[in-house]
Amino acid sequence: QVQLVESGGGLVQAGDSLRLSCAFSGGKFTNFAMGWWRQAPGKEREFVAGISWRGGSLLYDDSVKSRFTISRDNAQNTAYLQMDNLKSEDTAVYYCAADWGGSVLRRPAEDDYEYWGQGTQVTVSS
Repeated sequence: QVQLVESGGGLVQAGDSLRLSCAFSGGKFTNFAMGWWRQAPGKEREFVAGISWRGGSLLYDDSVKSRFTISRDNAQNTAYLQMDNLKSEDTAVYYCAADWGGSVLRRPAEDDYEYWGQGTQVTVSS
């Protein structure tokens, strides 16, 4: 059974950086496109960034483009989200997700992803 475990969240100030990690286990990592989603209090979960299995295709929500960078290390079975110049509106629980056989040719839907992590809290104070 695939398991995803996020880490790296925390409390930071506006303008700071954080790097989230997502450790993948229980399957073949390179069979999956990976994504990061987030859910702010009182809001629906929203797509943040996605990466293809090889890492050659990337997709970002407009709200994070040029500030966040998604990457993956297939040798370490880990996906990352580097978040720079954080803003208070980035405050949310961040989730890692895995999409078997997926691509990032289009903005994904939640139900494209078969597996989800438990989430890690990111709080940005202004």
